[in-house]
Amino acid sequence: MSSVGVPHDGRTVTASGFRKRNLYLDDSVLPQSWAGRAADTPVVNDGLLRHRIHQLHATLARAGDGFEAESRLSFIRERLHSHLDALQPRTPGHEANRLATELRELLDSRIHAGISLREAAAILHAHPTHLIRCFQQTYGLPPHSYLTGKRIDQARRLLLDGHRPAEVAATVGFHDQAHLNRHFSRHVGTTPGRYKRTRSGSAATSP
Repeated sequence: MSSVGVPHDGRTVTASGFRKRNLYLDDSVLPQSWAGRAADTPVVNDGLLRHRIHQLHATLARAGDGFEAESRLSFIRERLHSHLDALQPRTPGHEANRLATELRELLDSRIHAGISLREAAAILHAHPTHLIRCFQQTYGLPPHSYLTGKRIDQARRLLLDGHRPAEVAATVGFHDQAHLNRHFSRHVGTTPGRYKRTRSGSAATSP
């Protein structure tokens, strides 16, 4: 038997079965020149790489988190690069604060529309993973988390002004109301609808 060219006989290692997830990368992520090296060492014992692939799978399962997925994929590519081409990532230096500030300003100008990591890296003339590391070193969180936080701040203000959650989601740049609900609940501890009702009720009873 085979699945997309990957041979297997369908048997499980244990009686409990298994779950298989594949991540197929085209040559826009991994160059064809690495194919031979990858075939020479098809098994890579790297716990961090496995964890990053797991994080990417989890992100891809959620609609609307493309910026986060692109960021996670860039670190997977970098990790594979280190195995297949012995390239070590660059440590942020004196340029870190400048790049972080420029990226923050870029994100602030694109809160609703968003921006891809590739576009941001091209505008700022920096490698994607280096850009993320500079931002995290300066501000203590990755760029995708910063952008989500800015959107949540705007969503809270709009909800307090009486706007409906579905309208708010579209206005501040979330994929849909479910996307807003997921991030809002994680950041604020309640759903946008409950937040709107609770806060509106508190305002109505204030002296």
